[in-house]
Amino acid sequence: MGVSSSAKRMLVGRPLDTSRLGETLLPKRLALPIFCSDPLSSVAYATEEILLILALGGATLLHLTWYAAAAIIFLLVVVVASYRQTCYAYPGGGGAYVVSAENLGPTAALTAASALLVDYVLTVAVSVVSGVAAITSAIPSLADHQVALSVTFVVILTVMNLRGVRESGRVFAIPTYGFVFVIYVMFAFAAVRLATGATIRAESAALPIQAAGTYAGIAVVLLAMRAFASGCTALTGVEAISNGVPAFQKPKSRNAANTLAAMGLLSVTMFAGITALAMVYKVHVAADPTELGLPAGTAMSTALAQIARATFGHVDIMFYLVQTFTAGVLILAANTAFNGFPMLASILARDRYAPRQLYNRGDRLVYSNGVVLLALAAIALIVAFDAELSRLIQLYIIGVFVSFTLSQAGMVKHWRKELATPKGRENRRHIHRSLAINSVGATMTAIVLVIVLITKFTHGAWLVIIAMPLLFFGMKGVRRHYEQVAREVAVPPDAKPRRPSRHHAFVLVASVHAPTLKAIGFAQALRPDTLTALTAAADEDAVKLREQWAEHDLGVPLKIIDSPYREVVAPVLAHVKETADSDPGAMVSVVIPEYIVGHWWEQPLHNQNALRLKARLLFMPGVTVIDVPYRLQSARKDEPVKR
Repeated sequence: MGVSSSAKRMLVGRPLDTSRLGETLLPKRLALPIFCSDPLSSVAYATEEILLILALGGATLLHLTWYAAAAIIFLLVVVVASYRQTCYAYPGGGGAYVVSAENLGPTAALTAASALLVDYVLTVAVSVVSGVAAITSAIPSLADHQVALSVTFVVILTVMNLRGVRESGRVFAIPTYGFVFVIYVMFAFAAVRLATGATIRAESAALPIQAAGTYAGIAVVLLAMRAFASGCTALTGVEAISNGVPAFQKPKSRNAANTLAAMGLLSVTMFAGITALAMVYKVHVAADPTELGLPAGTAMSTALAQIARATFGHVDIMFYLVQTFTAGVLILAANTAFNGFPMLASILARDRYAPRQLYNRGDRLVYSNGVVLLALAAIALIVAFDAELSRLIQLYIIGVFVSFTLSQAGMVKHWRKELATPKGRENRRHIHRSLAINSVGATMTAIVLVIVLITKFTHGAWLVIIAMPLLFFGMKGVRRHYEQVAREVAVPPDAKPRRPSRHHAFVLVASVHAPTLKAIGFAQALRPDTLTALTAAADEDAVKLREQWAEHDLGVPLKIIDSPYREVVAPVLAHVKETADSDPGAMVSVVIPEYIVGHWWEQPLHNQNALRLKARLLFMPGVTVIDVPYRLQSARKDEPVKR
């Protein structure tokens, strides 16, 4: 085993046999942190996003937070109920893409898929950057290293997911359940203090909020709509369970639906509690600290950090515990995307809308190519936006609500088709109830999508609106390519292999040595009609090679192409092409002896002409390239010792 293989085994573990796929299925207690860490963690910043937007209108508009939060809670309940229907109707997973493909057609399906893929990349970027923001709120000295910290956490998450879903789930369960626990402890602590008459105020309560302008009439409505749209980040990741139903233990659909219900209950209560405490404590936040009268460059604590500090007072250990688990769950919230993106990419690859490599499982029975692709895209986004949450968050949730709307619309059509079947007529009451739930879900999410598009377009969301069509047409192009290839390589049922009229073989040689002899022996075993040793050399080198050839009497004619400018590749290519053109029905084989080395630093020292020739010959019509490897001693260390 080489050094690279040993390092891979150390990082991701030993390969798993395909027969052990059933062992990777998830019980509900692990599925919750794996699939729900994103929606559970979103409550850590959803309230803050509402406050940030309403702060633009000054302190007098902060009371609208109650209304925005109430609307978001109602929407969250509707979406959770809607996706529970999807878990039962489509136990094979795939979520919005599969539902849309079956009920609304390929255009809607690819629209949903492109929206989800963009959203998954943004989920990783936003979640990790949010987690790093929680860390810097507790340790302000790290504020200048947000990009490096964010990229490091993405790499760690990638390695953990390459190890396998079940194994990573055990690790991710700790911060997820820890976060839920400390949030409820904070609620209990706050309830006791408030019930005993304590007056609790956030550290920012006394800071004045400077309105960005005058807001009245329609301007207030638009600002409230924008605050509502920003707070809808609390709904991100809700669809992940419906995408990953096959990963659950049996009964898959019921376990997935129950996990989704548990997630909805936790998210609603935590979001409502955090919002209530933010209002009671008079938490003030602003994207620019100067809006609160603070010096430029001041590191502001997040809304949740202010709530925790105010709630626990001098009990510093509890404040740091909240921040630790918040940072942990926010960073690990990206795991929702690390499960959803590779699975969706695999389904797209199965349907030939994505490269086939994304369909295959890796050593640990996870879609490792999809995991790596997601990580690279998220890292690029984090670096491009300098790990600034306020900029990244503006790109968020558009893709979420596009997929929500298409999925629920597809489910409405699904239930209508079910009503027309004999089985559907027997279960009309159940189907009508499901139809009503999905109809409300489709209507609500479509309305929110319009609000999000209107309020976020000019704040950076136009990038997502450009990215989604690019992905859409890219997937269409991949499908066209695969269909074109399938047509080109298709053969009729009675087709038989056809022998070429003649076979010309060339063995590329540089001198008479062991690799040359091995290549000639292989070429002779092919029994070609003509066999020629071929090289390009200047006068002195040509004379030396002719002498060696005559001395060894190899029984194969030697063709030396004169190369006064010491070029090898071009003269050889010209001669091979001339041979192929002169006999169109024949096959031309070029046999290339190639050194196999054992160390990475040896590779640049050998095979350069061979690599250049192969790269050009592969595109030459009628020519076949054959590598004959010759292993040097450094590459033989794994061979058994001969006795």
